Amino acid sequence: MLIHINQESKQFHLTNGQVSYIFHVMKNGQLGHLYYGKALRHRLDFSHLQTYDVPTAASCHVYEDDPAFSLETLRQEYPAYGNSDFREPAVRVSKHSDNHVADFKYESFRILEGKPRLERLPATYTEENHEANTLQIILRDQYLQAELILNYTIFQDKPVITRSASLKYHGTEKLVIDRLMGASIDLPDKDFMFVHLAGTWSRERNVKERRLEAGIQSISSLRGASSHHHNPFLALKRPHTTEHMGEVYGFNFVYSSNFIMQVEVDHYDIARLTVGIHPFGFLWSLMPQESFQTPEVVMVYSDKGLNGMSQAFHNLYREHLIPGQWKKKERPILINNWEATYFDFNEEKLVNIAKSASELGIELFVLDDGWFGKRNDDTSSLGDWHVDLNKLPNGLESLANKISNLGMKFGLWFEPEMISPKSDLFKEHPDWAVGMPGQHYTLGRNQLVLDFSRPEIVDYIYEKMSDIIKRTGLSYIKWDMNRNITEAFSEKLGPNQQGEFFHRYILGVYSLYERLASEFPHVLFESCAGGGGRFDPGMMYYAPQAWTSDDTDAVERLKIQYGTSFAYPLYSMGSHVSAVPNHQTLRTTPLSTRANTAYFGTFGYELDPLKLTEEERRDIKAQVAFYKMHRRLIRDGHFYRLLSPFSENETAWMVVSPDHSEALVGWYKVLATPNSPKHQTLRLSGLDETKIYEVIGSNQLYYGDELMAIGLKLPTEFNGVNSKTAKRGGDFQSHVFYLKSTEEQVI
Repeated sequence: MLIHINQESKQFHLTNGQVSYIFHVMKNGQLGHLYYGKALRHRLDFSHLQTYDVPTAASCHVYEDDPAFSLETLRQEYPAYGNSDFREPAVRVSKHSDNHVADFKYESFRILEGKPRLERLPATYTEENHEANTLQIILRDQYLQAELILNYTIFQDKPVITRSASLKYHGTEKLVIDRLMGASIDLPDKDFMFVHLAGTWSRERNVKERRLEAGIQSISSLRGASSHHHNPFLALKRPHTTEHMGEVYGFNFVYSSNFIMQVEVDHYDIARLTVGIHPFGFLWSLMPQESFQTPEVVMVYSDKGLNGMSQAFHNLYREHLIPGQWKKKERPILINNWEATYFDFNEEKLVNIAKSASELGIELFVLDDGWFGKRNDDTSSLGDWHVDLNKLPNGLESLANKISNLGMKFGLWFEPEMISPKSDLFKEHPDWAVGMPGQHYTLGRNQLVLDFSRPEIVDYIYEKMSDIIKRTGLSYIKWDMNRNITEAFSEKLGPNQQGEFFHRYILGVYSLYERLASEFPHVLFESCAGGGGRFDPGMMYYAPQAWTSDDTDAVERLKIQYGTSFAYPLYSMGSHVSAVPNHQTLRTTPLSTRANTAYFGTFGYELDPLKLTEEERRDIKAQVAFYKMHRRLIRDGHFYRLLSPFSENETAWMVVSPDHSEALVGWYKVLATPNSPKHQTLRLSGLDETKIYEVIGSNQLYYGDELMAIGLKLPTEFNGVNSKTAKRGGDFQSHVFYLKSTEEQVI
């Protein structure tokens, strides 16, 4: 049993031996929060966990004879504003424009086996009912004639609870929602570090950390996408928590548009976390019997440090978020023609690239931007999804057949949500672009955004894409989105509905993904938004991998992939070896270091194989073979961060198989240092202390406890005088070690 109900005291306890979440019905009928953290034994009464602090003379209280019962000082479960709580609320609705005070009181509960699907939204799921239980709490506001349902799902074997809310209106007039969060949690104190992933285009998901203090701290997006700038992930860790030890709470929002993740520390040092659709500019009207469903919030508790938190996210998403057919399916090693040709290509050039790549063992050829309309640069043709016969006079079918005859799969780049002002589609349907007619249109990458809040536009793009998939037998689609939304206005929404635009837009994107993925389950979708601008769990529900960043430089990717791993599994990260000098940084790194970084993700290449030397071709052939040998370990293994690129000149991480029988360790040093310490070791994690591990390719044997307590010996580094014995040196060093358990005995 995962959900315990103390009927008499109206207490609810979700627990699975790894985490506990406890709340109750307070005497005013609202929900009070009691505990969230390490698993507790169930007991018949948790009333002792509720504390009533005597408020100051300035505080308001609910009952005349109980001045200590003030919502200003009580920890709540889904608070509203206006009934003595002056903190920012989870819900704000109005039946009339002059009334925003909600009073949702407990009515009933129900327990469901498994996890119900969220209508029109991506969310975690179960395939068998025993994998999770769901608790639904029904609250009602009699004046508003509105029913609020809070959904709590606890998974059987993970320290994970998911939350969402839905509001149904039973009145006769319009009800307006201007704030409805996915979750709100009142934590017991403010003694936390606020950890999040920030950045911009080409340097996404850098790890940032700061202490909670009085006031409001938040991350958010108002761009119509989850954004390069603030990923919808937040962790609250205790000040002394490390990667491997200590307490941390992790939160991830399963949504790909405007969001806010906010922590408010009040005057009693209580920290309130709220996660949901950003309320700025959001207004949603409910007519009688209509409902609104919030996106889902994933909550992870770990007492095993940040690595423990990350592994819980990784396991959840691998098993309960990505499409089922891709859970155990090996992803193909691909080559993308973009950095080899950009817009300048023809069929012969593409086939020659594919032929050369197939000889190296590469499995998928992807034709990127420039194959449609009159697309010779980025100023035209988005929306004109028909082949450019000047470049490909025999059509896409001919190219696809020739790729297939090489024994390779064929993939295409699309940017389905965009339209170019210089396009046939814009000439025919200028009103399909987002923006107010007659007013200025802001351009981004010389393009506008199609109004995906309109079903007829989504239908049009669906017909274009599905026709191409059928005609070419596509195996892969790179779905790009290269600009954020400006002038957010839809001609088909009324004046009082424009606050619904952003949410309706992303629902349109989700619906297109849903239709294509359902009709063509064999197609591997890789999401992209100018690289990592929409790398979030909402996208992962449809596209099991994402282009992690447009920045393919191996040194920069250490930070990007390290930060991404805080919430997202390795097998969701598109990670490729690109040409040098790198096209984003002009940095030249060794081919081995580029591959050693890219191995820890979904592996591929962004270069022209026709320009490789024979030595480089031999090296790449070996790299491809190495990845094929280890990609199952990378897909299924537990990931450990060992050294951070944000605090060190060295970076290290590793993947350990679930049975601890093998491990892949990546070590990287960005800049050379003179006269480094003589004995250099790397302390590992996640191994079996009692097993003996062989470092494949050497004669080294270690017990697991040695490797974790003392470390793995690194190759000897050049120090100015040891040129005959040094095995490494210079800038941009790297090494990948493969460890395998053995029956041999350590001498």
